[in-house]
This record gives sequence, structure tokens and C-alpha cells, in this order.
Amino acid sequence: MITRKVLAAGLVSGLFAALSCGLLPASASADDADQPPAGPPPKVELVLDVSGSMRARDIDGESRMSAAKQAFDDVLDSVPDDVQLGIRTLGANYPGNNVKTGCKDTRQLYPVGPLNRDEAKAAVATLAPTGWTPIGPALTAAANDLKGGNGTRRLVLITDGEDTCSINPCDVARDIAAEGIHLVIDTLGLIPDSHTRNQLSCIAEATGGTYTTVQHREQLTTKVRQLVDRSTDTGVTPVATQGAGTCATAPLLKEGIYTDREVFSQNRWYKVEVKPGQELRAAVSVFADRAVNAGYGVLLRGVTQHGREIVRDDEGGTGRTDAVSAGIRYPKPSADTGTPPETVCLQVGNSFSAPAGVKTIPGLPVELSIDFTHGPDDSSDVAFYGLGSGWWLLGLLAATGAVGGLLTGWIARWRLNTGRTD
Repeated sequence: MITRKVLAAGLVSGLFAALSCGLLPASASADDADQPPAGPPPKVELVLDVSGSMRARDIDGESRMSAAKQAFDDVLDSVPDDVQLGIRTLGANYPGNNVKTGCKDTRQLYPVGPLNRDEAKAAVATLAPTGWTPIGPALTAAANDLKGGNGTRRLVLITDGEDTCSINPCDVARDIAAEGIHLVIDTLGLIPDSHTRNQLSCIAEATGGTYTTVQHREQLTTKVRQLVDRSTDTGVTPVATQGAGTCATAPLLKEGIYTDREVFSQNRWYKVEVKPGQELRAAVSVFADRAVNAGYGVLLRGVTQHGREIVRDDEGGTGRTDAVSAGIRYPKPSADTGTPPETVCLQVGNSFSAPAGVKTIPGLPVELSIDFTHGPDDSSDVAFYGLGSGWWLLGLLAATGAVGGLLTGWIARWRLNTGRTD
């Protein structure tokens, strides 16, 4: 009889022979030369406030400057290789009282380009809290640092206070947005007061960025790393939209990423059309860009036009000022040709509340992503770890292995019998 070991060896040899003969799909055997060329490298500049107020020791028992340096060390270690990163400072060099001089105090500490982590860390290590807070001039200079090329551009501003110069940095951000260079400015406020939050929120909003309040070093590290990583996502450019108060008046969205604003404890509605055989995948993130009360949540719900709930997800926050996200999936089974798409209403809600004195206008930043994939019952869906819909190939491999196993077994048996007669 043919033993299990012999049969297994035959199956393996048959599969190996099939692989060697090139029976697998091209996608499984293609080399790197067949891959699409990489796009233009993204550019990121970190703009760090080094003004005198960064001496304050209120972040996990250490100074704001020390927390920022440690965060930068951690972030620099994890920057993706394809990101061209630079560092600019504001308020790092002039300790005097001359406003005109202090408001010019911004310089590029490390040029935007391929990152040498050791050199960048060494440059950051030399910084000490010094002077003024010229945010507007620093934004203008950083925008010039990032010009050129066709990759994405992102500027991350880390500061602990308002601009101390006569130029309104929010107006500067609006001017940068008007230039059409597609530069996104994200702002992070270290233990900010209400005036600082308002100013940094305005800067971020003007360019489609986000604002985050930071109270802990680990939070700063995580957020900066997220923003740097986001620069590598070049697939879709976010589109500004405006949700409605009801499904009937909601905007019809296609596949893509959308940004909006949502007032505290408000519901916003959007619509999508799901074709038979498609699966809708939607996700929403609501960013707490100002001080909020603990115990908040975000809701994403899909309903029919008649109000029947199809799917929902709700996620809660723990009190950290960051983003809260929820996501849903809705597969629509295949049907006969000619069946019209189904209109699905998406409800985005939140249960944020704010302490007394915190403004609730403008609303919280919202990022909504819409994606459609083939449903699980669609024959064109990817199956069996990349073999696609080629089940014939799987059958061929199995048959080849079985025949190879049988032949190997008979040959082994014949040799054994021959050996005994000798």
C-alpha cells in the first residue's frame, strides 16, 4: 500500500512541479520590475516653538521643551524612508526685547529632504527656550521650504502660545491655502489657553488640517507620528462637503474622503448609492480640537430612505483629546441585471460636550471615508490568498499533486519488491 508519507511527498512534489512550470498567476510570480513606479516623495516640515514659555514644567513633570525633544527623538526614529522631512524653529535665537527682531526669529534647523536621523536628532538636542513666538512668519517660511515637486505637503506646528507679532497667523494660513500648493497645516497646542486654541484651530481649518490639544509627552509623540505617516497616503485628496439635517436633503457622496464640521451633540446626514454586488465600507473620525468633557462618543449609522436601520457602530472616548472613530460595512447581494442601486443614508452623530467658556462654533472637524468593494457573493472577488477567481488552477494543482503522489508511491513499491527478489 501507498503510505501517507509517500502520498504527502508526492503531493508536495507535484505542487512544486506545478509552481516551477509557471502555472501560478502572474501576480504571484511577478518580480519587482513589474510593480508600478513609486509616486513623488511626500514632504513634511515640523515647526517647533522654542520661545521662552517652553520652559514651563507642566507636561508629566518636565518642561515643555524637554517633552518636545523626547517626542522628536521618538518620531525621527519612525519616519518612513520615502518621506522628505525638515525641521524649522521659531523663537529659538533672539532673547532680546526688540519686537522687530524677535518677529523675524525663525530658521530652518534641518532642511527638507532625505532624513539623516542622527543629524536631525543632534540639531534638536541643541535647542533651548529663548525668545518670541512669531508663528505667522514661521508659517510663511515653512511654506517656501516645502515648495517644489508634486508630492503631498504637510506642515506640523507645535506651539504653546499665541503669535506674539502683529501678523495674524490665521490670515497667513488662508493666504497659503489660496496659493494652491495643497499644503496642509496641522497644529498641536501644548497646554493651551482658550485664545491659543482658537488661533490654532483657525490655522488648521484654513488649510484642511486638524488641531489637537496636547497634555502629555506620549500623546505628542503619537500625534506627530500619525501626522507624518498620513503624508504618505497619496491615494485620495479629501473633499470639503456639508452634511444636512435630514437624509432627504443630504448630499450624495461617491467613493472618496470628505471633510466637514459638526457642532457638539449634532447629527449630520449624507447619502451614498450601493449597487447590487457591492459592499459599502464607511468610516468616520471626529476630532476634538479643543477642550472637551470626558465621556464622549461618535455614532455612524446606515439606514434606508424609509428610516429602517441597516447597520451601526458607536465608539466612546476616554477623555483624551484626540480623534474618535467608527466604521460600518454593508454588503448588498447581487441581483438580476437592471436592479437599481440602493440609496443608503449615513448618519454621523456625536455626544461631545464642552466645559464652560469653550466655544462650540465652528463645529468639530469630521473626516468621512467612503469605499466600495465587491460583495462576498461576487465572482470577481479575490479568493484563496491571491489566486483570484482561478479555481480551475487550484483543481489543476490538486490533480497534478495526486498523480505525482500515485506515481511516486508505485515507483517506491516497485523498488521495494525488486530489492526483495535480489
